[in-house]
Amino acid sequence: MTADTLIARHQILNALAVHSRGVDRADVNLLGSAYHPDATVDYGFYVGPAAALVDMLGNGQKGTLPTLHRTANTEIRIQGDHAVAESYVIAYVEEPEIQRMVFGRYLDTLECRDGSWRLSNRTYVLDSNTNRPNTAMRADPPVANDHFVPDGGKGAADAGRVLIAHHEASSRTLQKASPMTPDSAALDAALSRDAIRALVTGYCRAADRADAELMASLFWEDANVISGIVNGTGADFATAVTAHILANLDSCFHSVANEWIEVRGDHAVGEHYILAHNRAGGQDALTGGRYVDSYERRDGVWKIASRTFVCDWTSTHPTTYEAAGFYQGLTTRGIFGREDPVYQHWASL
Repeated sequence: MTADTLIARHQILNALAVHSRGVDRADVNLLGSAYHPDATVDYGFYVGPAAALVDMLGNGQKGTLPTLHRTANTEIRIQGDHAVAESYVIAYVEEPEIQRMVFGRYLDTLECRDGSWRLSNRTYVLDSNTNRPNTAMRADPPVANDHFVPDGGKGAADAGRVLIAHHEASSRTLQKASPMTPDSAALDAALSRDAIRALVTGYCRAADRADAELMASLFWEDANVISGIVNGTGADFATAVTAHILANLDSCFHSVANEWIEVRGDHAVGEHYILAHNRAGGQDALTGGRYVDSYERRDGVWKIASRTFVCDWTSTHPTTYEAAGFYQGLTTRGIFGREDPVYQHWASL
């Protein structure tokens, strides 16, 4: 990781966020700006130029109920003006009778053209889903009270869109600050945090693909892990937890957020919020908790020195997973092992 790749990474993250914002606001122009003009997509139900999908998602969903695409766990590999990325996405999709939570991934190829990073190809991978009776409550029209907050919506009706436009207009009237040149310690800390963040998202991928080799590579040889399922050294944990996943789960999906990392020289600590969805034995389990970690840099390489999983809450219910119906057209599915499409995706760069 260098300063240039760190800058490129954050530009790519913004492009990916623009895509989710464009879908959820049914904004054709915003969504289209995430793609290069000749970009292509593969969603299963549609394979072809991205422009047609932009029209489908933008114009076709303007009158639908709210959606929310939470993109996280983004791993980006950059080589010059080209990059590949995998992002986890939890999509909330509402119908009059059903509230769906869709767990999947974006496999993206991106290019930097004329100084702008945009998508050149996107493939969608479906991992799992839940489908519960709709219990959403909305007043029509909204009723003001002590707890009133604006509702999300599509197009110009969305309150967030109005607020962003207001803030952007206000910022243009402010005097622009001179660019800052970070000192070497600040730059090292930023690069270190990004390397540590890759360990955290790598852990989720290793679990969700049951990849013992990847899992072991994230820990120092003398690391210790307390996970509840397996407690021991990093090496023992990598072997045992992936074997447990293969033997007991139909699917698992680990999405991290609230990533706090504090770097002090060659040592660091972190806390990361985790939302994990597991499907096994006819049951869905959704667990919220935290990874509390310590990290060490040895010979210029950061790895996990200690990890403890702290469970905050869990919810279980009979599975509502669907493979057909609403999901029939999403033909690329996630699986355990190296047959999952992400491995070929990484190899493409």
